[in-house]
Amino acid sequence: MGQKVNPIGFRTGRFISWKSRWFDEGTDYKNFLVEDVKLREMLMEKLKLAGIETVEIERLPKAIVITLYVARPGVVIGRGGSGIEEIKKQVVALMRTLRGGKAVQTKIDLHVNEIKNPDLSAYLVAGRVISDLERRMPSRRVATKAMEKVMQSGAKGVKIVFAGRVNGADIGRTEAYHVGSVPTQTLRKEIDYAEMPALLKRGYVGVKVWIYKEEK
Repeated sequence: MGQKVNPIGFRTGRFISWKSRWFDEGTDYKNFLVEDVKLREMLMEKLKLAGIETVEIERLPKAIVITLYVARPGVVIGRGGSGIEEIKKQVVALMRTLRGGKAVQTKIDLHVNEIKNPDLSAYLVAGRVISDLERRMPSRRVATKAMEKVMQSGAKGVKIVFAGRVNGADIGRTEAYHVGSVPTQTLRKEIDYAEMPALLKRGYVGVKVWIYKEEK
């Protein structure tokens, strides 16, 4: 089971909190859901250079709290907080568009949290791996380099899997690399996971990263 189930979803609700926290029984449920998806897509794209990893959205009776986890918070905050104000304007504009042009009365609170060690973030590691693959570096060298950085940062184990036209192969195949231990089926172990597609010259290559962190 541990190889088939997303480790994050497997632990959500017991060991990991939800990324969207709100409740609604009425017809607004579907509207809030679409808003969350669109807001998250927009913020992940706009703040890619800041090394964004996660966007958490919490809806309160009179406010929406958006928490950003980024590797470079200075890029998001900007000089004198100008960056945060610009992001708030973009969030309000998107919400107004999704609500059919209606004014947004809800207060927007934006919090920026720094990721202390980006090399222990599966999402950021997967992004760097894809960047190296797009520069036509061999998959084995890319995986070895990424795993060395992760282990040097204090991880107990890491696994990287490539699937697709790896290194321009005519027939899709799967390559897996791992160092240390990655206990995917033990729920109380802290496993970070990310999967992303890499569009290379010869076709798509899927990248999956598991990181077994120190127990809290």
